[in-house]
Formats: sequence, structure tokens, C-alpha cells
Amino acid sequence: MKKTVLTFALLLITTIGFSQEAFKKDVVNYLEVSGQSNTFKMITKDLVNNIPEAKKAEFQKELDASINDLMSKMADMYMSEFTHDEIKALLKFYESPVGKKLTDKTEVLYNKGQTVGQEWGMGLQTMMMKYMQ
Repeated sequence: MKKTVLTFALLLITTIGFSQEAFKKDVVNYLEVSGQSNTFKMITKDLVNNIPEAKKAEFQKELDASINDLMSKMADMYMSEFTHDEIKALLKFYESPVGKKLTDKTEVLYNKGQTVGQEWGMGLQTMMMKYMQ
């Protein structure tokens, strides 16, 4: 009886472990296809230019590892907020033509968004000054 219970427990733990691995793999895939990982690469690409030429390759390697670690932590975060089925639905969207277009436009939208945000911030400053006097 003890062997049966132990065998069942080990089988259950193994199944849950594989299920969690598949879930995390799908979340990491979602972060890739949705463009989120590329956003971090895009944001940090200018950092490399500040590093002396002789150390750029080593820095880039460490930066890439840092981004991979960040993606793993973000995957854990998503796993705490979404079910595996919800992530699969998100993947389905991002693998669709409109999802791919959204991902392809990430950098353009980011750059335009910065401009819009700066304009809004300047207007907000003007508005605040009006009320602070």
C-alpha cells in the first residue's frame, strides 16, 4: 500500500512539474511573440554604445543574460496572474496576422508614444503652473 501511495505521489509531482515547465515555456514564448522581450532589448541597445569597444562583447553577453533573467522573472509574474489556457489564448492572438502586426509595430509605437508623452508632459507642466501661482 505504501509503495502504491508513494508511486502515485511521485507520478503526481512529476506531472505537475512537467505541466509547470510547459506553462512557463508558453509564457516565455508569449513574451517573445508579443514583443515584450524585444522592447527591453530595444531600450538597452544604446547602453552598449557607452561601453569601451574592447569590453562591448563581454558587456553584451552579460546584458543578454540579465534580460533572460528578467524574462524568467516576468514569466513567473505572468504565471501568477494568468492561467495556462489564458496564455495559450494570448499566444493564439499574437500568432495571428493582427497580433504579428502589433508586434512588428512595437518600436514605432514606442517611439511615437515617447513623443506623445513628452508633449503631454509639457502641457501638464503648463497646466500645473497655472494653478500653482
